[in-house]
Amino acid sequence: MYKLCFFVPESHLEAVKQAVFDTGAGRIGDYDSCCWQVRGEGQFRPLAGSDPFLGAQGRLERVDEFRVELVCDEQSIRPAIAALYRAHPYEEPAWDAVALANNSLR
Repeated sequence: MYKLCFFVPESHLEAVKQAVFDTGAGRIGDYDSCCWQVRGEGQFRPLAGSDPFLGAQGRLERVDEFRVELVCDEQSIRPAIAALYRAHPYEEPAWDAVALANNSLR
C-alpha cells in the first residue's frame, strides 16, 4: 500500500480527486473515495520557460490549495499518478507517494 499526497487548487479539487479515485485509489476495505483533505496556501515562482496556469514568470504567487491524502494499492499507484497529471491544471503538480507498513504490522 501507498499513501498518495497531492496539492491542488480548489477550482480543480473535485475533478482531480475523481480522476484519481477512478483508478481504484482511495479504497479502504468496503469503502471507496476515501481521502483526507485540508485547505492551505501554496506558493511558487514560475521561472523562465514555464507556462503557469496561475501567475506570471518571475513573480511569486500564493494560491489557496488543498492538500489531499489517500491510500492506494500497488496495482493502482502508477495509474493514479498518471490520472493526477491528466486532471491537474498545473504544469508541474506537487505530489508524493510513500510506501506504507500498515498491512505488514496487522
